[in-house]
Amino acid sequence: MMGTYCSNILCNFYHPNYSITNDATKLYCVQTRGKSLCHNPIYFGFRKHRFDSVLVSVGMEEIVEEEDDRRFRWIEVGNNITEEQKQAILELPFRMTNRCKALMRQIICFSAEKGTIYDLLRSWVRIMKPTRADWLSVLKELRTTEYPVYLEVAKHALLEESFEANIRDYTKIIHYYGKHNLLEDAENFLALMKQRGFIYDQAILTTMVHMYSKAGRHNRAKDYFEEIKLLGEPLDKRSYGSMIMAYIRAGMPDEGENLLQEMEAQEIYAGSEVYKALLRAYSMIGNAEGAQRVFDAIQLAGITPDDKICSLVVYAYAMAGQSQKSIIAFENMRRAGIKPTDKCIASVLAAYEKESKINTALEFLIDLEKDGIVVGEEASAVMAKWFRKLGVVEEVELVLRDFATSHQIS
Repeated sequence: MMGTYCSNILCNFYHPNYSITNDATKLYCVQTRGKSLCHNPIYFGFRKHRFDSVLVSVGMEEIVEEEDDRRFRWIEVGNNITEEQKQAILELPFRMTNRCKALMRQIICFSAEKGTIYDLLRSWVRIMKPTRADWLSVLKELRTTEYPVYLEVAKHALLEESFEANIRDYTKIIHYYGKHNLLEDAENFLALMKQRGFIYDQAILTTMVHMYSKAGRHNRAKDYFEEIKLLGEPLDKRSYGSMIMAYIRAGMPDEGENLLQEMEAQEIYAGSEVYKALLRAYSMIGNAEGAQRVFDAIQLAGITPDDKICSLVVYAYAMAGQSQKSIIAFENMRRAGIKPTDKCIASVLAAYEKESKINTALEFLIDLEKDGIVVGEEASAVMAKWFRKLGVVEEVELVLRDFATSHQIS
């Protein structure tokens, strides 16, 4: 033991550029800064003892501090900054703690000449001793202002003990990758999570479903959705909703509706945005029956139909060429006290045009006028196009006057 102890002293005395590690029965060389009396390192074999462990630990701590000081010197931001930087500093949240503001000032005025962003963060940790709340405050500000170093700071924070990282912190980074359509980066980061011992849960897998759904890759979204099912836990509405949206974006509303019915059987109801998206998908392709089913499901879910929802039903029947049902849906909408949009009126007129019911369309317009509903640009465009087809553009005004007069007499 004494021989090993002396070896450490001799090594540090004669070779100040090198320090021995405290791993048992291994040969290591750790280079420090400064000039050496010898150009070549000397390697020592030794066993683990508490004395040399202390010496080496102290030596390594000094090395780390010296390296940090060399890489980044924390100097408070002065007045020699741009007006843009001054303004950004002034706009920092009033309630942000001083240690967080200190870091934000450094980030705002950061330049590559000072070192790397990681050197800055390590210096902040060493000097300011931040808590998890401080990290979260900084990350929130960087994310809100869409600062370009957000991702670098977020990923570095995961490695800092003071951050107390948990799986939700990893989820946020994957969500960021998904938002910016960085699918490969998200996959790599997911693999990194697994390497660090985190087990995938429903929330993080749902994030992957949502990401691939937005990217229009419903097959990959389905793979992750099936993986969620393998967890053996009840699926929540966000998991279902993300997969339904994936089917809708892939032009497969029927598959989305099947999942919606599966949810309802478990008394789980999707968000209104999912119902609206599915209704719109059926409406755009003229699938009136599908649109009506979704409309009924919306009411069963306790969602009050608004003008947009009702307009989609009217449009679905119009696209299907069912003018009678289109007008029934329109009148039901008005009876419910919902003012029809110009797009909705245009849908009814388009339905009448498909069935060549010009007189019925004109009566419809005059009834709206009596009720104080003004026809807008979109509905007017439908009529103008229709009249051009009929070759009666010049007679339009006369016809409308005749209709108005006859209705006043009656």
